[in-house]
Amino acid sequence: MASDNKKLGVIALTGVVVSAMMGGGVYNLPQNMAQDASAGAILIAWIITGIGMWFVANTFRILAAARPDATTGIYTYGELGFGRFTGFLMAWGYWISNCFANIGYAVLLMDSLNYFFPPHFKGGNNLLSIICSSIVLWIMYFVVLSGVKQVAFLNIIGTIGKLLPLAIFLVIVIFSFRFSIFSTDFWGLKNVISMHDTNLGGLLPQVKSTMLVTLWVFTGIEGAVVVSSEAKSQNAVSKATFLGFLTCLLLYTALSLLPLGVFTQGEISKMAPPSTAAILMKIVGPWGGWLMNIGVIIAVLSSWLIWTVMLSELPFAAAKTGTFPKIFTKQNSKGAVSFSLLASTIVMQIIMALVYFSSNAWNLMLSITSVMILPCYVVSTLYLFKITVKDDNYPTNIFASLKYALVTGVLGSIYGFWLVYAAGLNYFLIASIIYSLGIPVFMKARKETEPGEPKFTKIEKIIAIGLIVLAILGLFYLIFFKIK
Repeated sequence: MASDNKKLGVIALTGVVVSAMMGGGVYNLPQNMAQDASAGAILIAWIITGIGMWFVANTFRILAAARPDATTGIYTYGELGFGRFTGFLMAWGYWISNCFANIGYAVLLMDSLNYFFPPHFKGGNNLLSIICSSIVLWIMYFVVLSGVKQVAFLNIIGTIGKLLPLAIFLVIVIFSFRFSIFSTDFWGLKNVISMHDTNLGGLLPQVKSTMLVTLWVFTGIEGAVVVSSEAKSQNAVSKATFLGFLTCLLLYTALSLLPLGVFTQGEISKMAPPSTAAILMKIVGPWGGWLMNIGVIIAVLSSWLIWTVMLSELPFAAAKTGTFPKIFTKQNSKGAVSFSLLASTIVMQIIMALVYFSSNAWNLMLSITSVMILPCYVVSTLYLFKITVKDDNYPTNIFASLKYALVTGVLGSIYGFWLVYAAGLNYFLIASIIYSLGIPVFMKARKETEPGEPKFTKIEKIIAIGLIVLAILGLFYLIFFKIK
């Protein structure tokens, strides 16, 4: 544990939240959102997402204040609310989700390098890309081994570096904005051939098409909670979560909507990633492409670094309470969680090798990461709902009243289930395979913690069996159908 003078304050924690959320994917946000949605549908999507993610973010703020003992939140909330096996599944799912997210960053990094060195890194997952990504992966491993405080300092620099190109992009787009373009076919219900637009169908399908993207870019909202054991106070965690959420929401909305006043939905939907580079190139020339691709590289490296910290901290915390095997508690002389970090890096290396065989590596990483983390968010909001309904020692001396916390838990849970509906069944079947792979790890941890005792309660046994059945269905789906 770090001493008080080395713990993270509001600014450093806000940097963690922003960096965790704002990876290289934000540079392709205009195309991702416009691919199947009009300006009107995108606006509705951000309103829904802003309100929904506010309740999710507020859940973490309230729980950080109500349960200051529950550091590394996502894992602890699952165990406190719904038992050890649920807590393990949240820790396992969050951990593996982060591993997939980092490999998504690796794909983006190599794809951005391809802009400068075509066609050597084409697609971001050819053989040279895998080799170079692996080198970066192990460099990250040694950087994080130096300790969380040093990483937080590097992350602040990286956060500034990734925001500057986006700020320049937005200023140029604002001066190029024309309302006549923005308002044409605002709801995407016409076929304006001269504008390269097509009829996108009803508003609900358009809004639904954006949901995995909006979830992906908000993944990491819990960043300050996950490293809260390194925070100066839980009040700092709460403030950082709010500031990070507000900063990213405003930026995401502007990045999605303002380009639609310069180019039409149809034009932007066909732009190559990162679409911010394509947009800026068309406005100001080649230097715009250079600027935005450099921004992607800085953003990816910064977020890759902070996610590496987050994913190594969680198994360590889970192991200390006996939910993960004891070996995950190993630390080096600088306080870095050495074995957890090593295991994470090995898992990422395996995923990276598998990415070589994917035809659309970036979209696959985005979708799996988003779906894997959804149960973690839903369980956290349900836990807040549970402690407020039961009035389970809910404190009276924090910023959120019992009624306010109850409303937050209910609406946050409703939003979570809406995301489950919007994501679709296919990716959840794939996610169930990954979740079920953790069952032997849980059993080993239980054997170490309470030898001779049953590994599962009756309810947990039913959950485990159900998960295995879904995993079998997921394997069947993988073999006989293609992921879209």
